[in-house]
Amino acid sequence: MDLALLLKALILGIVEGLTEFLPISSTGHLILASQLLGMHDERGKLFEIVIQSGAILAVIWEYRERLFRALAHALTDRSALRFLSNVGIAFLPAALLGLLLASAIKDHLFNAPTVATSFVLGGLVILWVERRERSPRIHSVDDARALDALKLGLAQCFALIPGTSRSGATIIGGLLFGLSRKAATEFSFFLAIPTLLGAAAYDLYKGRALLSLDDLGMWLVGLVSAFASAFLCVRWLLRYISTHDFKIFAWYRIGFGLLILLTWQLDVVDWTAK
Repeated sequence: MDLALLLKALILGIVEGLTEFLPISSTGHLILASQLLGMHDERGKLFEIVIQSGAILAVIWEYRERLFRALAHALTDRSALRFLSNVGIAFLPAALLGLLLASAIKDHLFNAPTVATSFVLGGLVILWVERRERSPRIHSVDDARALDALKLGLAQCFALIPGTSRSGATIIGGLLFGLSRKAATEFSFFLAIPTLLGAAAYDLYKGRALLSLDDLGMWLVGLVSAFASAFLCVRWLLRYISTHDFKIFAWYRIGFGLLILLTWQLDVVDWTAK
């Protein structure tokens, strides 16, 4: 068993879990971390996508009672049906656009300069949204309408650009569309379930030729570490947003993005390595 490979899987799993649900882009961090660790080949890219399932399992576990009730009473409870329908509506735009553009995006945008630029621009957008005066009209995920769900789904489409952040696009879009911080954050959690599980299943099928039993240890380490770190992060984030805004994440994005661009321009790190 390659201990160095398992250590890399552990690091990438923790990176995935800690960044998936924060508005700082897990994909962007994984692209950068995998390049530094020398795991940015096709096998490594498949690993990055699939360990997202570990982070999603953390959300499913955290909200297991809520999800079970919705599924069990979808045919008899109007609010349960509306909740599931809204998640489905929000899922469709990015799913359809992703199927159409996935190959082009991976070929042309999965690189450090694009990620770093998206970090900076996304941070500026968060600062702009946080400085706007607003009065939320939706304080619970259950109060969202189908049109609200569609708007959030369209906002999630921006996350197809690496470094934008799926959770960030959804949460900040939610704030713009009248959701409270808690409602926007929780809707982002729920929307991640079909979005990321669907992406993982699709990429796993396309990359099935790369699968090997020799990599089982790597997969398990990555999935478990992603689950554990995501579980802790989700609970922390829900506490954090009850008394704080998202500006700290904006400044982190801007600072980190500028650091990547600087090291790239000065050739300190070869961020263009494949």
